[in-house]
Amino acid sequence: MNKEEKNGSVIFATIQKIGRSFFLPVSILPIAGLLLGIGSALTNQGTIEAYNLEGLLGNGTVLHVLFSIFSQVGNAIFGNLPIIFAISVAIGMAKQEKAVSALSAAISFFVMHTTINALLQADGSILADGSLGSDVLDGAITSVVGISSLEMGVFGGIAVGLGVAALHNRFYKQELPSALSFFAGVRFVPIISVLTYIFVGVAFYFIWPLIQSAIFSAGGLVTESGYFGTFIFGFMERALIPFGLHHVFYIPFWQTALGGTAIIDGVTIAGAQNIYFAELASPNTIKFSVDACRFMTGKYSFMMAGLPAAAYAMYKVAKPENRKLVGGLLFSAALTSFLTGITEPIEFTFLFIAPFLFIIHCVFAGISFVLMHLLNICIGTTFSCGLIDFLLYGPLQGNAKTNWLMITFVFIGYAILYFFVFKFLIEKFNIPTPGRENSGETKLYTKDDFKNKNLPSENTEDELSNVILKAIGGIDNLVDIDACATRLRLTVNNPDKVDEELLKQNGARGIIKKGLGIQIIYGPQVSIIKSNFEEFVEQVS
Repeated sequence: MNKEEKNGSVIFATIQKIGRSFFLPVSILPIAGLLLGIGSALTNQGTIEAYNLEGLLGNGTVLHVLFSIFSQVGNAIFGNLPIIFAISVAIGMAKQEKAVSALSAAISFFVMHTTINALLQADGSILADGSLGSDVLDGAITSVVGISSLEMGVFGGIAVGLGVAALHNRFYKQELPSALSFFAGVRFVPIISVLTYIFVGVAFYFIWPLIQSAIFSAGGLVTESGYFGTFIFGFMERALIPFGLHHVFYIPFWQTALGGTAIIDGVTIAGAQNIYFAELASPNTIKFSVDACRFMTGKYSFMMAGLPAAAYAMYKVAKPENRKLVGGLLFSAALTSFLTGITEPIEFTFLFIAPFLFIIHCVFAGISFVLMHLLNICIGTTFSCGLIDFLLYGPLQGNAKTNWLMITFVFIGYAILYFFVFKFLIEKFNIPTPGRENSGETKLYTKDDFKNKNLPSENTEDELSNVILKAIGGIDNLVDIDACATRLRLTVNNPDKVDEELLKQNGARGIIKKGLGIQIIYGPQVSIIKSNFEEFVEQVS
């Protein structure tokens, strides 16, 4: 590997690590959205009157108070995502002593915005009574954790998280003269972070208005590109799945002005998902914004209908003697996609053996986003578009707000489309999907194999951890351990030492190698595998 290739690998591994650090704050959104969705729906006066539920859910009842709490708790989480991102990214990017990194990020977040606030007061943008000056543009200044500051959204949180993590990784072992030794090591990190983020706050005061203008322009470009822009978003969101970079791509659209801005109840909201949940919480919302939902709703069609139909197509084209064996695996994967929107068990089934099928799937995904945009369907989501989110943000919110009834026709069309296209192409090109193999190259796992990791002898946690460590080239080749929803994500010194066959023989559904980053696909239980592996590595280190 020459120097240029090595630099490219390091950059990709860093971007990949940033992407997976986004996964922690994103994983908080389902519970926040669940609380907000249920609370808002069941305290909405229109809903209460429509179903004659005054006695049960009307003002003053115990359930009304309870659901109001649900709504406000969910709203509090969505309203404070910038600091949540700051802490989560700092945790995700820190190599060791992650708790110190989290504390430093929280402190730095307050320091940065307090610095900006002081400068805004000094230039007259914020007046003595807390009101805004006459020259301040709408939405340029907002309340961030109670501090009037520039509207930076989650970008501000990410900037804090990344910067603090870099300082943390550089200084958490910092040595100082003996007279100052109490402040050495991890205690030095929050000190240097505070000092640094005073200057970062000053810098953002000058440069963020320019960045803000650029973001609004970029968001406007996507919006003005209409249905083509919607297609590109949907296509790219799926196409980046194999590289684990889809979080990096869609989060800015969901959480910043790239996804649009809207004024809701007198407050300027930036980001598609933030707009949707602000509308969800507002009693004045008559119909949800399709311009916001264009970045979310498109996933329901292929997650709930298309990919389960593709799994059924793979079942139908399997050899008759293998159908019983392969049926359990495909049914489990299809049900997971339908209920929760976790699609990787199906997508990776055909990604590695027939990449062109995955490209076709990405095209269908882009078209799905366009159809939702065309049909004015607006069903929000917290994390992934399965049945749970569909019921919560579709039927429960009413057809007048969501136009959810129209999506049922798209579901039917997508189920038929995926089934016949996949069935035809698999048979036409004799693609070795599960149950069709003529050799042992494509391993077929039963449901129990998938669950238990198909270990060589007794199914103990340490055995799998030992196999993983051995397969990646030992402790000296391991740099970092992390995971997302379905993949164990490792950074190594030398990717050539990784034994892919050994990993596959012991339960891995697939391996992705890109530069110094290794992604081992295990499925939804990967978080347990990660925890066991971290403990095992700590024991053998």
